[in-house]
Order: sequence, then C-alpha cells, then structure tokens
Amino acid sequence: MLLTITCTRPEGAAWPATDLGFLLHKNPERVQAFEQSYGTAHVVYPEADPARCTAALVLEVDPIRLVRGRSRGTPDFSLGQYVNDRPYAASSLLSVAIGAVFRTALHGQCKARPELALAALPLRIELPAVPCKGGAEVAERVFEPLGWTVSTTPIPLDPAFPEWGDSHYLRLALTGEIRLADALSHLYVLLPVLDGAKHYWMAADEVDKLIRAGGGWLAEHPERGWITRRYLARRQSLVRTALARLAEIDETDPDELGAEEDYVEAENGVGDITSGSPVDAPASGTHGADAADSPDSLTISARSSGSPDDDTPVRTDALVGPDAEEADGSGHSPGAPAADAMTPEHGAGPDSDEAVGRAPSLAVQRRAAVLAALGDVGARRVLDLGCGEGALLRELLADRMFTEIVGVDVSMRALHIAKRKLRVDRMPERVAGRLTLLQGSLTYTDARLRGYDAAVLMEVIEHVDPPRLGALEHAVFATAAPRSVVVTTPNSEYNTAYESLPAGKFRHDDHRFEWTRAEFTSWATGVAQRNGYHVQLRPVGAEHPEFGAPTQLALFTKTEAPGPTGEDTKAAAR
Repeated sequence: MLLTITCTRPEGAAWPATDLGFLLHKNPERVQAFEQSYGTAHVVYPEADPARCTAALVLEVDPIRLVRGRSRGTPDFSLGQYVNDRPYAASSLLSVAIGAVFRTALHGQCKARPELALAALPLRIELPAVPCKGGAEVAERVFEPLGWTVSTTPIPLDPAFPEWGDSHYLRLALTGEIRLADALSHLYVLLPVLDGAKHYWMAADEVDKLIRAGGGWLAEHPERGWITRRYLARRQSLVRTALARLAEIDETDPDELGAEEDYVEAENGVGDITSGSPVDAPASGTHGADAADSPDSLTISARSSGSPDDDTPVRTDALVGPDAEEADGSGHSPGAPAADAMTPEHGAGPDSDEAVGRAPSLAVQRRAAVLAALGDVGARRVLDLGCGEGALLRELLADRMFTEIVGVDVSMRALHIAKRKLRVDRMPERVAGRLTLLQGSLTYTDARLRGYDAAVLMEVIEHVDPPRLGALEHAVFATAAPRSVVVTTPNSEYNTAYESLPAGKFRHDDHRFEWTRAEFTSWATGVAQRNGYHVQLRPVGAEHPEFGAPTQLALFTKTEAPGPTGEDTKAAAR
C-alpha cells in the first residue's frame, strides 16, 4: 500500500516545504521503518526541497503474519487473506499504520513548528488503489464536504481486457488547504469506511477511536450516519453509542445523525450511497448566519404526486426513513454531564425513551417545547427560520394543525438535504402542498415572509454575529412581523455541566456568542419593547439548581398597541 502527502510552499511563505518533516516527526534525509504486527511500514521522501516536499508511507504487508495466531474459528479467518489483492489497496491496515507511524501528527502536536501544526497547508494526498464499491460519487461525497477537491480514476479489472470494465478500485487524489492533523484524521476514519471492511475483530473501543479521530468534523458531515455505520461494521449497539456521543454537545439530535434514507445496503452486503435527489449546492452554511446571497435567489416549492383525497396526518416515522431506529442513542457517554446535572443528550427517540424509561434527548425536548409554544398561541401558518436539514419541519408536518409551513435557510445544500430527508417526492399531494422551502438570509428583509401566524428561530441567533442581530431583529420582528415568534438558544451558564466542554468554549464551533439567562432576558425584553411584543421566557430541559436549564426559550406575542417598530429597529439594524 502506498500513501503520499505533498506540501507545496505558498508564494511568499517564510517556511520551507521541508517543514512537513517536522510536522510528521520524520526526517526527510532518512529512510525509516516501523514494524507492525502484519508487516512493515516505511517512510521515505521521494522529493524534499524548499518549494515542494513529498512524504511517502509504504506499507509492506506480510499475508502470513496477517493471519498468524488466528485459528479457523476466529471471525476474520479466511484463505482469502493469503491469495487476494487486498494487501495492495488502501484499507484499515493503512489506517492503523497512519495511527501508529504518524501518531503525534494525527494529534496535531509539533513542538518545533507549533504555528504550522495549527495552520491550513496546501496539501495533495495520493493513493494509487482505494477500494470503493460506490465509485467516484461515494469518494466525492465523503471527502468534498471536508474541504477537499477530489480527483478519481477508475482502475480497470484487467487492462488487457477492457471489455471487462472497471474494478471497484480507484486511484484517488485529494487537494486542498487543510491542517495536516485534520487530513490524517480524514484518512484514518474514511479509508476503512470506503473499503467497507476491517482486518481485525471489532470491539467496543472502536467507538472511542472514531470519536477521537472524527469528533472535530464527523458530527457536521452530511454523510455522518452512513460513515458511522460503515466504520463500525453496522454493529447496531456500537453505532447507537457512537451517534449518541456525537450528539451529546447540544447541537445535534441523534435522530438527525442516523436517519439518512438515501443510504441503502446493496445486495452484496456493502452499503453504497444512492441519491434520492441531486445535492449540488455549495457547502452548507450556518442557519441564520449572514450571507451575500440575495434572499430571493431561489425558491424550492415542495410538491409531489399522490392521491388528492389523502389528507391523513404524516407520521414522523414515515418521514425519517427506514434507518431511523439506527440513530437512537442509548446509555451514558463518558463525556456527558453527570446524570443529576442534566437530561441525557443522547437518549433514543421519543417512543423508545418512553418504552424504556429514559428521558428524551435535549434536541427532542427542545422541539417539543417549540411545538407546545406554537400550540399555546394557536399558530397554523408557521415559518421555520434557519430550518437547516428539516428536523422541526418533520414534526410540523406530522401535525395537521399546521396548515402552511415554510422552511427558510441561507444554505441551499441544507434545503436540498431537508427535501431529501422529508421524502417530499413521496408525500401525498395534500401533505406536500403544506410545505414550501425558501432560500434566504435572516438579516435581510423578505416580503415573502410577511403575514404568518408564527416564526420559529430554533438555535439560530447564536450563529449570527452580534453586530448583525439588529438587522435580524428588523427583518423578523419589524418587517415580517408574525403574530408570534419562538426563539431558543443555549444557556451558557449550563455549559459547566458538560464534562467534555472545556471552560470558556462554546457548544459549537460556529457559535458567535452564547448568552447567560440574564443576557437573553435583556435581549428578549428589548426586542419585545421595540417591536410591540409581549415576551414570556421558558426553560427547556432538566433544570440544574445552580445553572438553570440547558436551553432557554422566549415566546413573543404581538400586543394590541405596537411599540416603536419603525425607527428604533432601523437604527438597530444600522
């Protein structure tokens, strides 16, 4: 097996490309060998000059050593270990070698060049043979969301017989400006995922390996459910635990991490990604964040064929797809807050929780609180502002009380994913007719959003830069001016309860701020007074005696005598 990592010095940079050797902790002037249980890993530098440096990891696999000590009764014993071509294609063997040979680099540590360890570098990674039964599309869909430009070349079954077609192996090249530690973690996780197999027996500590290597990017990856299942060989107990661990820091519902209906298992037992609808929009942005796109640049109207007489309510389980139960988490994560300090963030879905006596996850409780608030004000025509991939839309559709539902997000990609997850194309016509998806930024006024009963900003405002909150206020409360507005946001005081959250760190990397209860109260009160609303504050989640609830909710309702909605909010927007 061969892996090459090439670093090209940017024009004007003060450091030479050969500093790649410092980051990898391997001297370019030496050839080094590292014994593994299944063979020998060699590190060499085919080129090393100030402008360009390439490090090569060559894994020489000994098939005999690979199976030595295993009896015929062990799960991974097979004569194929001796005679097949797998020792020459990137697999979990290469992933393990990366973890062993480049361990310090994988952790992002470099005492000699600490500034480079933190910097995004111009990198090119090449692998001459990668098993990938889904073909180039699968490789692109797992690597491109991570910032890579992907180039693939199919490898023919036999060049002498072109009529036989291509094999399921690819020549893979990745280019991008990415931190070296992140690049290695992508390879460490995704090579065995593309292969769909591992050379060793799976144990419970595989979840820890996945979280350590992918914790910084996997939870936000659009193919995260499929990646997790493939990495853990579809062992459901491990998959549930991993998805729950990824969801534990408040921002993601375990249901959302696993309910990807577009991932199916092929007849040969290896999962391939199939696309229900094209997802060719730019990378997903942050819900509610500012963007240069015009708010009226595109409208997606969700319509589909179906029985015109079918007005039955849409069930949640009918919308999330057959993999929904795989997303249910269970147990307590070592990184989660103490049981007496919180409601578990990683519980199973509502039905399962009730059946086994566990409390639902915070994400489930948050959506329930929003639905309850909408019910309290009798809303029927609802805006979901910053709808993301459609978690709340799914539940709004499941309740026939809501006759018109509009999801708005700045990210076209998120809207495409929402449309796919909700199975819009398979909905009865009268159900799909209640839903419209719009692309738009919440810091711009939009005439399409006027006249609705209620608007929801669920975990949105904390993604907006504080100087732009005035613009959001003017666009939502003064211009769209729905009769009611529901806003939820994290309670920063509660962050102390999360053992895995370092002091002073936000719950999500894209958060621009996180407010205490007093700060949220002050903002909500000011918004209400300036725009003619009354506001009621509610806790969401189990309350801690000192920190309060993990999420705080504000329910704004229009008063009879509107406040100074015009000049005050325009001044705030400016």
